[in-house]
Amino acid sequence: MPIDQQPAVARPQARGTERSLARRAELIAIGRKLFADTSYDALSMDDIARQAHVAKGLIYYYFRSKRGYYLAIIEDSVAHLVSYAASGLELPAADRVHRTIDSYLRYAEHHQAAYRTIVSGGVGFDAEVHAIRDGVREAIVTTIAQGAYGRGDIAPLARVGLLAWVCSVEGATLDWIARPELPRDTMRQLLVKTLGGALRAIEELDPSYPAPPPARRDG
Repeated sequence: MPIDQQPAVARPQARGTERSLARRAELIAIGRKLFADTSYDALSMDDIARQAHVAKGLIYYYFRSKRGYYLAIIEDSVAHLVSYAASGLELPAADRVHRTIDSYLRYAEHHQAAYRTIVSGGVGFDAEVHAIRDGVREAIVTTIAQGAYGRGDIAPLARVGLLAWVCSVEGATLDWIARPELPRDTMRQLLVKTLGGALRAIEELDPSYPAPPPARRDG
């Protein structure tokens, strides 16, 4: 994926004013919509500036390049997704897992373009975007592990077992938002039950990681 050359417009070191942050957030929101409808390579900086109704130099001012702009959009989406999924830490463990899955589904439902970009890993093979996606997966694994085992630092077998579940959730969620035939509550219950199966499988292979009581009751 080619990287645009930085023009003469320099990005200032300090631009943390409230107005600048709001403007940057607005450009990210616009870019999320643009890249949802058109591939990365098909959009030039001129196209982006024209559709965003801003001068091209303004995008360089905040993001340096088209690639920098694209990555900022992905990273912003990731921050929202992780925040949604990790919410409810004050709840009991079982309730926290339900809250995490429900929040994850709500995010995917209401931010479909961003969710597809995160899960697909970007345009083609992009190591940086894939690294961002992998970071989201690890954050979800940690959140589930904290709810199930009371800690996020878990053994390789338990981590891989939960990661396999997260990857299956991604595929199921992509299908769900493309064909929303199931209510969100039903989808959540289904994913909770499949998580219970994953936790029981982990316990069977490594008894030092016992499935929590709700998983023994199939969620």
